[in-house]
Amino acid sequence: MPGTLRRIFDCSARADPYPLYAELRRTPVALQEDGSYVISTYREIKDVLNDPHLSSDVRNLSSPMPPAEGGAASSFIHMDSPGHDRLRRLATRHFGPPHTPGLVNGFEGFLTTTIGALIDGLAGRERIDVVDDFAVPLPVTVTCRLLGVPPEDEPMFHLWVKDLMDSVDYDPETDPKEKRDKGVRARSDLRRCLADLVERSHRRPGDGLLSRLANDDGPDGRMADDDIVATAKLLLVAGHETTVNLIANGMLTLLRHPHVLRRLRDEPRLVVPLVEELLRYEPPVQIIPWRAAYSDITVADTVIPRGSQIMLMLASGSRDPRRFHDPDRFDPDRRDNQHLGFGSGIHLCFGAPLARRETQIALTELARRLDHPRLVTDPPPYRPSPVLRGPIHLRIKQGYG
Repeated sequence: MPGTLRRIFDCSARADPYPLYAELRRTPVALQEDGSYVISTYREIKDVLNDPHLSSDVRNLSSPMPPAEGGAASSFIHMDSPGHDRLRRLATRHFGPPHTPGLVNGFEGFLTTTIGALIDGLAGRERIDVVDDFAVPLPVTVTCRLLGVPPEDEPMFHLWVKDLMDSVDYDPETDPKEKRDKGVRARSDLRRCLADLVERSHRRPGDGLLSRLANDDGPDGRMADDDIVATAKLLLVAGHETTVNLIANGMLTLLRHPHVLRRLRDEPRLVVPLVEELLRYEPPVQIIPWRAAYSDITVADTVIPRGSQIMLMLASGSRDPRRFHDPDRFDPDRRDNQHLGFGSGIHLCFGAPLARRETQIALTELARRLDHPRLVTDPPPYRPSPVLRGPIHLRIKQGYG
């Protein structure tokens, strides 16, 4: 079993890790050579994600990891209750139901216009990279509008997010040191710019999420400026990765299933269950690399000691045949699709409603407007990360040229 995990993490498995996940599921809870535990089956993953004895705080690991970004505030996805709950409530007051139920719907026009403009730029081109030309610029543009970033600052946000995400895959053995250094600078510059925007919002309130958080004195009190910056950065970075991979994996899957692509073109309402099936079948986040046990816990008859690192294989759980019928088949008509694509429990993906709607509109418009698209290379090249899995490029041809 440890050998199977090593093979999953090897880049050679990136194009199709699913047979290896099937191997993992033979032992739902597997002890690794380093003392960590890998959980790979649906019921056990779901139970663990909803277990209050599990921690998302690195300080609760028996071998603590270094905190991200030195002394910067952590986002609430790296916190436990009650601190997590308060910050998430404060953020949700301005991001979704019940206090701001119309936010995502209110973005429909902007999403449609932005997606349409990106596709307009592809018109007449025989070859397109769906990742670079479409999926990468979209989420940053959308999140900048959501946050209230001034239009003149948006180009820098695109550069910072690109450098930051490039550095996530940094390999000291093969990559130039400059790649890592650019990521460090981007983190620092992004954090400083967000802090400046929050400070400016105190003096001149606006309509964006940054300003609403900076000036909200609700029942939970006001969110500290450092926490606002961490929350904004979470939306920018985590939201970017999720949406880019979901769109790219989605378009790849549609091109591999041309009958579904044709259906989507003719039946736009299909996109809602289709995106849910994509989140199950080709999820953008495949693995939660760690959780920590507050105390000894028992999972599938295995006792996991306090402080142990627990790795949750979300993509494996969503292909578990004990939960999903014929799980290796892409079926946009699938019923009861309670996938793990956005996690579960108190850390269920905060930006999921927006990522869903971006992807729904994006795939609908790509299906409708691209001219007889087909893959140039299958499988495409993948980014190195086994955690955030998606093509690094998705090159297609369109037209009859």
